[in-house]
Amino acid sequence: MTEQAPRSADEVLDVVDEQDRVVGQAPRGEVYARGLRHRCVFILVKDAAGRVFVHRRTAQKLVFPGLYDMFVGGVVGAGESYATAALREAEEELGVSGLPAPTPLFSFCFERPGKSWWCRVYEVRCDLPVNPQVEEVAWHAFLTEAELSAKLTEWEWVPDGAEGYQRLLAHRAAGGGAEAAED
Repeated sequence: MTEQAPRSADEVLDVVDEQDRVVGQAPRGEVYARGLRHRCVFILVKDAAGRVFVHRRTAQKLVFPGLYDMFVGGVVGAGESYATAALREAEEELGVSGLPAPTPLFSFCFERPGKSWWCRVYEVRCDLPVNPQVEEVAWHAFLTEAELSAKLTEWEWVPDGAEGYQRLLAHRAAGGGAEAAED
């Protein structure tokens, strides 16, 4: 895997409206400070046994430090497609290269006071040994869906990921498949 510089507060992001249309651009630090709506990708990673990659974020993360997450992912850079960001973020956070293109499942807008971002949820299978980024991941394991379900009420989860996971369960229950890939 190619080493990349850590994403900084100076990284430029697209600012989007309530329909996920680009209306401007701003540095990440400004986007976070002003609560501007932007784009993120969430990737549910499963191993060959169907277990889900779960991790605890490092205490140094700008958003939701130290909390657990069942998705890898992050922000979509200015002009970057959701699909490109999903593959980039999955490979970076897992410390692998050569993943298949993640499958897009659905999108939703996460809204909380001072926080708003469009989330595109993906799924990918990773049969490679993972070596997660130490800047991003403090702890990790692959959990069965039953083990993950049991931890939902025990651990403190990132709120956007927890909402995304509940939406994923509802998507599956409704027989939802892959979303048309459009960026």
